[in-house]
Amino acid sequence: MNRLSTSWGAYDLTRFPEDPRDQLRAWSAADAYLLRHLAGEEGAAAVDLSGSGPGSVVVVGDRWGALTTALAGHAREPVQITDSFLAQQATRANLARAGHAPAAARLLTTRDAPPARVDVLLVRVPKSLALLEDQLHRLAPAVHEGTVVVGTGMVTEIHTSTLDLFERIIGPTRTSLARQKARLIFSTPDPARAAGPSPWPGRYVLAADSGAGAGLTVVNHAGVFCADRLDIGTRFFLKHLPRARGGAHVVDLGCGNGVLGTAASVADPDATVTFIDESFQAVASAEATFGANAAEGAKAHFVAGDALAAVPEGTVDLVLNNPPFHSHQATTGATARHMFTGARAALRPGGELWVIGNRHLGYHVKLRKLFGNAEVVASDPKFVLLRAVKGGA
Repeated sequence: MNRLSTSWGAYDLTRFPEDPRDQLRAWSAADAYLLRHLAGEEGAAAVDLSGSGPGSVVVVGDRWGALTTALAGHAREPVQITDSFLAQQATRANLARAGHAPAAARLLTTRDAPPARVDVLLVRVPKSLALLEDQLHRLAPAVHEGTVVVGTGMVTEIHTSTLDLFERIIGPTRTSLARQKARLIFSTPDPARAAGPSPWPGRYVLAADSGAGAGLTVVNHAGVFCADRLDIGTRFFLKHLPRARGGAHVVDLGCGNGVLGTAASVADPDATVTFIDESFQAVASAEATFGANAAEGAKAHFVAGDALAAVPEGTVDLVLNNPPFHSHQATTGATARHMFTGARAALRPGGELWVIGNRHLGYHVKLRKLFGNAEVVASDPKFVLLRAVKGGA
């Protein structure tokens, strides 16, 4: 737990799921800079957060709820829009820790309809430029001439392309001076600007050299990894994809656009595939990819959640996993460790976890500690595909 001190008060904040070994903060200098600006501490007048009514103050991309938690006491039912299930859960916990009632803020996902009118729009710049583009397009109709639009991010996260999106979709845009390696973005809404609909989702067809994925149509909503082509790790995995036993329960864990689980379903239409990701955009992509390729009557479930927390123990035959090793800009092994632990609990005796990863990540060490075994199925100079089997069969 770490404390964010502001002129409005101090807030004890945590990420989700809480892990005492995780030393990463639940807020950044970019969050603190934006809050100081809103409170009038950066040389300009304080921003009026009263708005025209509940929900007229909107926070997009609040990573762990720091902004929403601080705003909950100063704006009428601020709205948080996030692509992250984990961020949403962290926000709920941080709001409760700060003494706010659940109704103090409204939590929406990137798949929900945004408010019809926005008087203050605050944007925590995401890692994905595509996700920023999609969200600005979705919110532009709700922005009016008097809307205050302020973005925030670390200097390394704000590029010319970032500013170009604000300029093209919202209106004239400028940036602040840097403070503690963070910067603010100020955009003035132009009512004459017609940004049009979002160009997302996109789709493409996998080439004949894509192993078990050859010929599949892939659908990607904005923000999902490798939006216009298959990433090389997944391509390698598809060339060695295990065939599930008839009627098996397969989990595509951290499913992204769902191509691994979809390929498994196409190979064995009797399998039941559960697609899980913490990104709402990813789960929507997986559902669309599955729908575009799977046989009629094929069985699938789509879950936005915390790894395998929602899957009953001992109910899974095969887990396919390409774990991320970044949390926003930070490198961390916590997510992979959490996924591996959940997989071991969810698998039946004799069930298998298949993991693809960069060779330098050393996943075989973690798997041997958890499962007592880890076999190299295939490798190349960059990737290694590992198989771990749960004992007790």
